[in-house]
Amino acid sequence: MGDYRRVSETQDRSAPENRAGGHGSSAASPNPATEPVKPVIPAAAAKRANASVIGMLIALVVSIAAFLPIVLMNPAPKTEGFRPDINVGAVAGNAADVAGFTPVTPEPGDTFRPNYARWEAGTASGVPTWEVGYVTPKEAFIGLVQTRRANPTWILQETKNAPVTGSREAGGRDWELRDTGKGERSMVLDHRGTTVILRGDAQLDEFSALAAAVVKSMESNPAVTVSPTQSPSP
Repeated sequence: MGDYRRVSETQDRSAPENRAGGHGSSAASPNPATEPVKPVIPAAAAKRANASVIGMLIALVVSIAAFLPIVLMNPAPKTEGFRPDINVGAVAGNAADVAGFTPVTPEPGDTFRPNYARWEAGTASGVPTWEVGYVTPKEAFIGLVQTRRANPTWILQETKNAPVTGSREAGGRDWELRDTGKGERSMVLDHRGTTVILRGDAQLDEFSALAAAVVKSMESNPAVTVSPTQSPSP
């Protein structure tokens, strides 16, 4: 009986120590769930992947080599793009019968390129007009508008409500100069029975060159004779 008690006491004293030791070893052991998983690609799969990439690169090089001679044999054109062939004189001749005056056909030189020429009936505004657009030598734009039925409201609309800022001589005539202050300006001339407006974003020297050609064209044409039944609109 005495030995039995000693064995029991020994077991009771060592049990907590064993339990504590068990907890310690459990905390120190690594947790497999927290460790990163490193994928392992088989050597054969890696070899196939590298072969696919190399194959794509070879195909790309072959494609470039195949198309390169075609590109080199067909260089890009050195022209400045499409230029419409506008015969201002021919269009003006067709418009003269309905205009009631001879539309101006200025010749400012080959460096001014017309990109449209037309007769506008003026259905909405009540002011029929002859219109020509020019690309200037400096690649700006000047639009020409001519009518025999100008009125103050129409002039303000055509010049974008720009105030009069002075005058400029061109072709021996004083043109009224208007400037919006935003890079666009206009030159206005009443001469030989019609009103001509030049408007655009070109520099004044280009305006003057075109204006001089306009005056020359106007003075080479007969003056407009306005009958009482064809008087301009107020």
